Amino acid sequence: MRALVLIGPRRAEVREVAAPVAGAGQVVVDVERVGICGTDVELFTGEMSYLHTGASSYPLRPGHEWSGVVGAVGPGVDAAWLGRRVTGDTMIGCGRCRRCRDGRHHVCADRHELGIRDGLAGALAEQVAVPVTALHVLPDGVDATLGALVEPGGNALRSVRAADLAPGERLLVLGTGTIGLLVAMFGRARDLDVHLMGRDERQLRLAGKLGFENAWTRHTLPPLPWDGIVDASTAPALPALAVELVEPGRRIVYIGLSGSPSTVDSREIVFKDVTTVGILGASAGLAGTIDAYASGAVDPRPLVAATVGLADVAEVLAGRRPDGAGPGPKVHVDPRR
Repeated sequence: MRALVLIGPRRAEVREVAAPVAGAGQVVVDVERVGICGTDVELFTGEMSYLHTGASSYPLRPGHEWSGVVGAVGPGVDAAWLGRRVTGDTMIGCGRCRRCRDGRHHVCADRHELGIRDGLAGALAEQVAVPVTALHVLPDGVDATLGALVEPGGNALRSVRAADLAPGERLLVLGTGTIGLLVAMFGRARDLDVHLMGRDERQLRLAGKLGFENAWTRHTLPPLPWDGIVDASTAPALPALAVELVEPGRRIVYIGLSGSPSTVDSREIVFKDVTTVGILGASAGLAGTIDAYASGAVDPRPLVAATVGLADVAEVLAGRRPDGAGPGPKVHVDPRR
């Protein structure tokens, strides 16, 4: 089968590789759609921290935002899974440790991260092997595009939940990329007063097209009381800005990661009695995201600018927008092309 393989920094190619075989407790999924994520870009460029800590190494097969159809099941897996349309959890814990037993498998010390950490090849391929315990069934109303947006949506939903806001309260989202816009969508679905802050007016146009009238730059941001803030940016200065802006006694949620360390003065967190929450992984938000997509409460399809084939992925990872791409920040891949 064909798969995208990262063979070194800024080196990627489509190769013929052995098709996966479903082991005990696994299924093989025929992949229909895969999203290209900022993590995939960092793995391609060599900037991803896991490449420096040894958690990941080349050659590497990426792809962790995916949807498809179960085509084979391994020993111990119910044959009823065959033919089901599914997506799956990126975070695969050991299943035995205290963290896994407590429902925190996404921070298991011995976890695999599909297509990110060594151990499980990713979904930028015609097929992918996945533990059956990681699967989530997609209902009929959730197509392949929505299915591949469940993983980023799960991160966004967890972020909105962590902000702990009541309907009508004001949420400020820092960053207007895929996660920032998804956070805004889930916030709107919960009847929050959603505001976004982006780098420039060009970045904010899509937010306006998506119905978010309160979209600002740092220079135009009004001096309002911010009941909760989600930092979905990659700017190292914004975590500290969030502490400056948030209402005392409220919450800041950090999900964006900057390429260089960001500095936050913990004294300001204490003096304002602020709660800060970090979000790693979509695991606890996957089911709720599928429900929101199926009901139509959240429709993130406008975020997808284009869908390309495997042969085009290397150029996308290098920063080239596909010809005819729309305004959305996300590029999808159909590995069957």
